[in-house]
Amino acid sequence: MKRLISIAVAILAVCLGLAVWSQDLQKSQGNTGDNTLNLFNWGDYIDPALISKFEKQTGYHVNQETFDSNEAMFTKIQQGGTSYDLTVPSDYMIEKMKKAHLLLPLDKSKLNGMQNMDPRLINKEFDPGNKYSIPYFWGTLGIIYNDKFVKASEVQHWNQLWNPKFKDSIMLIDSARDVFAPALISMGQSVNETNPQTLAVAKAKLDQLSPNVKAVVADEIKMYMAENEAKIAVDWSGEASEMLANNKHLHYVVPREGSNLWFDNLVIPKTAKHFKAIYAFLNFMMKPENAAQNAEYVGYATPNAAAKKLLPKSVQNDRQFYPDDETMKHLEIYSDLPPAKVGLYNDLFLEFKMYRR
Repeated sequence: MKRLISIAVAILAVCLGLAVWSQDLQKSQGNTGDNTLNLFNWGDYIDPALISKFEKQTGYHVNQETFDSNEAMFTKIQQGGTSYDLTVPSDYMIEKMKKAHLLLPLDKSKLNGMQNMDPRLINKEFDPGNKYSIPYFWGTLGIIYNDKFVKASEVQHWNQLWNPKFKDSIMLIDSARDVFAPALISMGQSVNETNPQTLAVAKAKLDQLSPNVKAVVADEIKMYMAENEAKIAVDWSGEASEMLANNKHLHYVVPREGSNLWFDNLVIPKTAKHFKAIYAFLNFMMKPENAAQNAEYVGYATPNAAAKKLLPKSVQNDRQFYPDDETMKHLEIYSDLPPAKVGLYNDLFLEFKMYRR
C-alpha cells in the first residue's frame, strides 16, 4: 500500500512538474492566456505608448517579438512553433503567405475602421478586397539628395543618376529588386520584369552606373547621408523620413516616371489563437487618433485618411511622402515572383556588386 501511495505521489509530482513546465513553455512562446495578444512585428515599428494605452483600455497584454526581414518572418510562421496572433508582412510576402496557406481571412463583421482607409491604398493586387490584410504603413522607393552638393533639378528622374558628375556619390540600398527598379523604369520596363534578356540589359545598365556608386549597404545609408558623407541615395521613403529628420539639407524625390509602391499590412497568421484580442487591437489601431500618433512616432506615411487629417499640415501637404495622384498612377507594387525568377534577380545583383568598377 505504501508502495502504491509512493507511486501515486510520484505520478502526481510528475504531473505537477509537467504542468509547471507547460506553463513556463507557454510563457516563453508568448502564450500566457486568453487576455494575451502575440504580435510579431518589425523592430521599433509601433509607438510603445500605444501598446500601453491598448493594454490599459482593454485589459489585454501584448507580447511583442520582432523580425528583421519578411523572409525570416515567413520561415518562423511556416515552422509553426509559436502562436503569433498578428504579424506585419510586406505586399509581396502577403501574396506568398496566401499561396502557402499561412493566413486566416479577416472577419469583416468584427472590424470598425476600414472606412477610414484611403481608397487608393486598399483593394490592391496582392490582396483583392483586403480579404486577409489591413494597411498599416505605406511608402515608395525614391532618391534622397543633399542640397549642399546637388541641385534639385539634377535628381528628378532615374536616368539622371547616370550623370558622370555623380562619380562615387551614390549610396544604393542592398536589395536586388530595389536596385533593379530604377534601371528597369528608366528603360520603360516594369519593376516586375522577368524576361532574362531584359534583365540582362538592365544589369548592363547598372554596370554603367557602378562608377557613380559609392557603396551598396543597408542601414548604414542613414548615417552616411545624415553626416554629409554621401551626396545621393536610393532608398525607401520610410528610411528617407528618418534621414531628413536628422539633416536639414536632405530631400526626397519620387521620380514621376514611376517607382515602387510598397505596403506593410497587418494580417492574422494561421497560428493565431486570441481572436477577441486580435480584433480589439485591429480596431484600436484603425482609430484615427491612434493611427496618427503611430505615424508621428514611426515617421512613415499612414494609409488611414482620417488619421492623416490629424497630422500637422506640413506633413499632410508633404508631396515627398504623400505623392500626388499623377505620381501615384505610375507606381508599381512588387509581385511575388517564382523562386527561379527571384534567383535570377539575386544572381545578377550579386554579379553587379562583386564586379563594380
